[in-house]
Amino acid sequence: QVQLVESGGGLVQPGGSLRLSCAASGRIFSINAMGWYRQAPGKQRELVATITSGGTTNYADSVKVRFIISRDNAKNTMYLQMNSLKPEDTAVYSCNADIRRYTWSVRTDTYWGQGTPVTVSS
Repeated sequence: QVQLVESGGGLVQPGGSLRLSCAASGRIFSINAMGWYRQAPGKQRELVATITSGGTTNYADSVKVRFIISRDNAKNTMYLQMNSLKPEDTAVYSCNADIRRYTWSVRTDTYWGQGTPVTVSS
């Protein structure tokens, strides 16, 4: 079994910062791309940022410059440093990962975490 667990969400004032973590555990051989997504109340889930195993990153235009995605492959953990937060960043943030579980199979499956809420408000 594989689990993704997010942490680091909470309440922050506009202009503040938060750092989210996404830790993968279980039977894992390797992790390919990982990503952060968010869903605000009444809206569809949207991509925030992605990162490949080699460190190539991609960001939504709305978070470029303000957010930084990174990962520690040795720890199977991904991070999202969120700076200059705005009220419109309020959402539940979820992570996903494409994971190869076995050495004898090249199959990968996508796993999701349960989400961590971020509220930006004064």
